[in-house]
Amino acid sequence: MSQCQAATAFHSRIVTFIVTFVVRRSVVTKDSGVGSKQELIGRIKTRRGGRFVGGSELKLKLKLQPQESYETCRRTMATHNKLRSYLVSPAELNSALKLNASKLSHEPRIIPLCASWFLPNDGRNGYETFLAQHIPHSQFFDLDAVKDEHSPYPHMLPSASDFAVAMRHLGIRREDSVVVYDTKELGIFSAPRVGWTLQVFGHPKVHVLNNFRKWVDEGYPTESGEPKTPAVTEYEVPQLDESKVAAFEQVKEIAKELGKEGADEVQILDARSLGRWKGTDPEPREGLSSGHIPYSISVPITDLLDPKDKTFLPASELKAVFESKGIKAEVPIISSCGTGVTAAIIDAALTEAGYPTQQRRLYDGSWTEWAQRVKPGEGLIHKSE
Repeated sequence: MSQCQAATAFHSRIVTFIVTFVVRRSVVTKDSGVGSKQELIGRIKTRRGGRFVGGSELKLKLKLQPQESYETCRRTMATHNKLRSYLVSPAELNSALKLNASKLSHEPRIIPLCASWFLPNDGRNGYETFLAQHIPHSQFFDLDAVKDEHSPYPHMLPSASDFAVAMRHLGIRREDSVVVYDTKELGIFSAPRVGWTLQVFGHPKVHVLNNFRKWVDEGYPTESGEPKTPAVTEYEVPQLDESKVAAFEQVKEIAKELGKEGADEVQILDARSLGRWKGTDPEPREGLSSGHIPYSISVPITDLLDPKDKTFLPASELKAVFESKGIKAEVPIISSCGTGVTAAIIDAALTEAGYPTQQRRLYDGSWTEWAQRVKPGEGLIHKSE
């Protein structure tokens, strides 16, 4: 039984109970210490009272506060259990879900959204891992489906209208809080990309669970199988916040100027493994050259996650990682990776570490677009030993 249900049951019993006190007015014993009706009521309220003898009787009825309904209680407690930070713990999410409004309610809800996705050379399937185990009442966001279908590069942002259609069929309303989470196997991987996608399309309340592996290990509820088909919502077509997205032409112009005297400072961060950044390890996509954008800084996601449970490191440790790589809060930042997925891990870590969100962008096409579009003679693919 929830706290609200227990409170409601208690009030239901007490509010219908009318206490009638029989008081004989003529004599009040000295040891009672009661000399007036007002003092008597005061003692009743404090569960104290003396012995009364003789005289006529006076009936007093205690007026209790009106019954607090379950919904009122739930709304009150939900107000105090809002998810405040971008990264939320399993305990925070579990508490918030217990206070969720019903599906028929018009009140804002918390929607768990699974974003499981694996690299193309992995062999596992995100939707299959979702079916095997997920948070109750979750929906599944398919990164391979909600994208720009006309682009030759994987995972480019969808159009605003396609995004709105996806949100409608996921049963999400603009006023709902969305908590994105990953597969148990990878810990933190693709959920930040979906969280970032919701943010750039202006969804007001977006969070990332830190993380589903801990949710399972700490014993919170899970279920398996196909989710129930949600009622289609009326999610309006949003506007893309282009200030949060870096396009190929913009990054190319920056890369050509970096290192020149008088050039504007920009920090390009790369979330891929150090071997891929150096050009010594192959890319997971066949035929794609490895290497890095000139003057980019290697920030592998393994540097930002706890090696044991794949959760984000604490804020102070994340800040120390960025500072050790010379990343400055006051200089614009562009995050990149292989296809724009794990670059969002860097972006989320920057938020957690206290870096300002202004002048921060994510290179949507990332290395897959870069390696295919730059020309061999331009010198824009660097390798290091």
